[in-house]
Amino acid sequence: MTEQGDLVAGRYRLQRRIGAGGMGVVWQAFDERLDRVVALKHLVLPPGLSTEEAERARQRAVREARIAARLQHPGAVTVHDVVEDGGRPVLVMEYVPARSLAELIAARGSLPAVQVAQIGGQVSAALAAAHEAGIVHRDVKPANILITDSGTAKITDFGIARAHGDTTVTATGMMVGTPAFLAPEVAQGHEPNAASDVFSLGATLYTAVEGREPFGDGDNAIALLHAVAAGQMVPPAHRGPITDVVLHMMRMDPAARPTMAQAAESLTAVAAGRPAPAPTRVDLRPFAGPSAPASRRLRSALPIAAAVVAAVVLIALLYPVLTSSDQVAGPPPTPTTSTVAAAQLQQSVADYYALLPDRTEEAWTRLSPAMQAQGKEQYEKAWKDVKDLVVTTAPQAIDADTVTIGVEYTGESRGRLRETRQLHLIVDGSRVLIDSDQVVTSERVNGKAEDGDRKVGGDKKNDKKRGEEGKGGN
Repeated sequence: MTEQGDLVAGRYRLQRRIGAGGMGVVWQAFDERLDRVVALKHLVLPPGLSTEEAERARQRAVREARIAARLQHPGAVTVHDVVEDGGRPVLVMEYVPARSLAELIAARGSLPAVQVAQIGGQVSAALAAAHEAGIVHRDVKPANILITDSGTAKITDFGIARAHGDTTVTATGMMVGTPAFLAPEVAQGHEPNAASDVFSLGATLYTAVEGREPFGDGDNAIALLHAVAAGQMVPPAHRGPITDVVLHMMRMDPAARPTMAQAAESLTAVAAGRPAPAPTRVDLRPFAGPSAPASRRLRSALPIAAAVVAAVVLIALLYPVLTSSDQVAGPPPTPTTSTVAAAQLQQSVADYYALLPDRTEEAWTRLSPAMQAQGKEQYEKAWKDVKDLVVTTAPQAIDADTVTIGVEYTGESRGRLRETRQLHLIVDGSRVLIDSDQVVTSERVNGKAEDGDRKVGGDKKNDKKRGEEGKGGN
């Protein structure tokens, strides 16, 4: 048993225990050879391991040291050496007299936005350097970010880090990382990568700004994993530049997130009181076909066969107040059928419905001139009747300019309704706008169809009436 005062590897005198994690215990120690204070991390092996399993754990610690030692950055804790103590690997690291971000949040609740941006800027710069070196951290979370009294932030514990080209010794299929801060794709079982680190840092900064974790803080790890995999994030209460950057980092689609270097640039700008650089929109799965006609309506005969995972039914919850982060710097060319993706159309619809029914002022700005012709007063009046709207079926592109979405809401005059809506979209410069919002089917949640019949088209008179209701947003 390691105790205070013990001498490790003939030179490191243990002074006090300063922390513990899933893979080790950390001690403050004194290097008697170089006359400096260091931190030692002893690998802790769970009881009952076989000889083979214990050897794998030892290899894992050595791998951690080898990977972490490759990273030399002021925003990352430096690994000096790896030694053995009683057959157990011990990491010798830079000692940082600091508190973890997790401790700060626990003590103070939400932190000032500028402070969070400063912390995020430093940590993201270090992680960008790690990614440039081919290293993925895979466990970015508040407990692994150290904050000194002077405000310096450092990322530590590359305990489950993995370098590109380095053989992993983690058991196949083993979930790595802390559930509350995993990226959705990792929670779904995919391999962590640099984009996953971006999401995890975004979730960490969200926690610092909001004073709570983005997917809830329940004790049921399985339920938490389901929420993360489905993207069922609690919308942030804070509004401001830092929130825009964080939500951009936490997008469901990994390809739609900024790189860590871009995140560092944005966070540094916010910390300095400057506007964050406008993110560049990433288009996925472009539509094939000729250029759009003069009306700029996105049309194509090629249907979109996009499978929508049931776990992301509430994808709309991920995209509130993203208007400012969705703008493209400079006047880009008008998108055509060869540049606009199904994911972009679906995201536009998700963004729109995330604002409703409460934030009609912002939702109004996402409507085309034809939709706005109905009058803002009429539009707001129609949505005022709607309560507790939820998305029941995620947006799905069914054509080059058409998206369907399932919603459920309570209308004060009509009761609880479940509807399928079909939205037509157009492009205006760099923006995708809602050009129509029509009800395709509508039924009461208790099983009785609206007006006695379930509408699935066919009655032109009622179709027209429902279409007019849909354009009013109700």
